[in-house]
Amino acid sequence: MQADQNQTTDPSPWALVTGASAGIGQEFCRQLAAGGYRLVLVARRADRLHSLATELRQLHGTACLILPTDLSESGASTSIAKRLKKEDITVEFLVNNAGYGLPGRFNDNSWRKHEEFIQVMVTAVCELTRHLLPAMQEIKKGYIVNVSSVAGLIPASESHTLYGASKAFLVLFSETLALENRFHGVNVSALCPGFTYSEFHDVNNTREMMSKLPKSIWLNAEEVVAYGIESVMRSKPRVIAIPGFYYRFLVTITRYLPGMGRWMIGRQSKRFRQLD
Repeated sequence: MQADQNQTTDPSPWALVTGASAGIGQEFCRQLAAGGYRLVLVARRADRLHSLATELRQLHGTACLILPTDLSESGASTSIAKRLKKEDITVEFLVNNAGYGLPGRFNDNSWRKHEEFIQVMVTAVCELTRHLLPAMQEIKKGYIVNVSSVAGLIPASESHTLYGASKAFLVLFSETLALENRFHGVNVSALCPGFTYSEFHDVNNTREMMSKLPKSIWLNAEEVVAYGIESVMRSKPRVIAIPGFYYRFLVTITRYLPGMGRWMIGRQSKRFRQLD
C-alpha cells in the first residue's frame, strides 16, 4: 500500500474505485482524475495500480492512494476503511465496480467458488458502502455508482447462474439507497451496461464466443463511464443508468413483454454463455 504526493495540502475531493486495474474501473479512474478527483485505487494487481497511478500523475497531477486488495477475502472492505481513516481521507465519489463472471451451470462450480463470488459481487459492495456512506451524509455531498449490468434487468439466461442475480441485487440496493439518501445530498446510481469491450471475457474464457456477437451491440468503456458519471451527478440522477439505445430498448421490451423476453434470452443463451 502506498500513497502518491502530499495528501494534506491538496483540497481536491477523493474518489475510490474498486476493480481499478482494468476495463470500466480503470476508465472511471481516468475520467474522475480528469475531473479533478484524487483517487483511491483498489484491485488485486498491484503492478497495474502503480502503472495507472503513474499515468494519472503524469497526465493530471493526480494524487493516488494504492490499495492492493482481494475483495473475495472476508473483512477486506473493513481493512480499506481503516486505512482511509488512518490517512484522514473522506471519499466523496465511490465506484463499486469490482466483479467477474463464473462460467458454467450452478453445480459445475464448488460452493467455495460461489461463496467468493458472492463476497466480491454483493457482500463487499454493501460493506464498503456502509463504511463510507456516513461521511458523505455528514458533509451533505456524495456520489455512489454501483456497476451493475443489463443482466440484472432482463430475464435470466442459462449458465453464469449467480451473475444476473448479483447484478439484480445491485439494482434494488441502489434504488433503496437512492431513496434513503435523497435528502442527505448523496446521489446513488446503478450503472447497467450491456456487452462492453474489456478484459472481462478474457478472464472467464469466453472471448472467442463473445467475438461472434454483432459489433453493433458492443459498447466501449469510455462511453459507459461517461454516461455513468453524468447520470449520478445530475441534479436529478438516473438511479438506473443504461448506456446505449439498444440496451434501453431491450430492457423496455423485456419489461413489458416478459414472456417474449424469456423466450429470446433462453434461445440465445448459448451464444453468450459458456455451456458444456
